[in-house]
Amino acid sequence: MDARTVGLGIVVLGVAAVVVGLAVYLGWLSWFGHLPGDLRIEREGMRVYVPITSMIVASIVLTLAVNLVRRLF
Repeated sequence: MDARTVGLGIVVLGVAAVVVGLAVYLGWLSWFGHLPGDLRIEREGMRVYVPITSMIVASIVLTLAVNLVRRLF
């Protein structure tokens, strides 16, 4: 890889981070972590949270994004 490709990759990651940050700030991702299949166990003195479904969704989205970027470059 040359310096131009690495620079472009860093810019794309930066723009993606800004877009995700804005989505979180504006509340567009408020559903994330509250999907069916996300386990929550709350008892006195103990709180356990396992976001199984949310992590599966995140994995699928990131896999699609990485494959798209790899095909474009």
